[in-house]
Amino acid sequence: MLGIKLDQAGKRYQYEWIFKSLSLDFEPNNRIAVTGSNGSGKSTLLKCVAGLIPFTEGKVSYHLGQTAISEADIFSYLAISAPYMELPEEFTLIELLHFHFKFKNKISNVSIQEMMDIMYLNESKDKQVQFFSSGMKQRLKLGLCFFSDVPLLLLDEPTSNLDQKGVDWYLEMLALYGSSKSILICSNDTREYANCHKIIEMENFKIKRRD
Repeated sequence: MLGIKLDQAGKRYQYEWIFKSLSLDFEPNNRIAVTGSNGSGKSTLLKCVAGLIPFTEGKVSYHLGQTAISEADIFSYLAISAPYMELPEEFTLIELLHFHFKFKNKISNVSIQEMMDIMYLNESKDKQVQFFSSGMKQRLKLGLCFFSDVPLLLLDEPTSNLDQKGVDWYLEMLALYGSSKSILICSNDTREYANCHKIIEMENFKIKRRD
């Protein structure tokens, strides 16, 4: 199981601190929600944890059991679903699934065909992703996460573009395929993170301006 430790972590863009002095022990197999208003730094924190952008200050460490994992290697141990993560839209669905699982191991008990059925996308398996609706793309992004055999999932606004049926599907996927993983969820929708073990309020890690 993957664990993460942040020690006085902060991120700054030019002269503006997005967050500062954030310390966290993310224990293996835990679920943590990151909440806050739009622009509060939720997505920035997720990108930093994923190794997509560096922290400006502080320390971050990752461990799998007793084995330390370097920041350079962490992306191999996680899957991410976020509005800013683009899908290769020139691929058909089935091409994209085979392409994705060249780089990430898939969970052993679900075939590619079963994945398409579970995502309610089988009828579109030969359709290019660019012609998918926003809801179909969101189910695909989430499916790629849940079906990847990795110990950490990073989910940013996981039910965006999903109707109520899609939200119910996400919650079912979370229960079925997320129970043995560490999960970080960035959201302002309580439905998305109702079962999280801990909630981080990003407003608590802002520098307060003096009048």
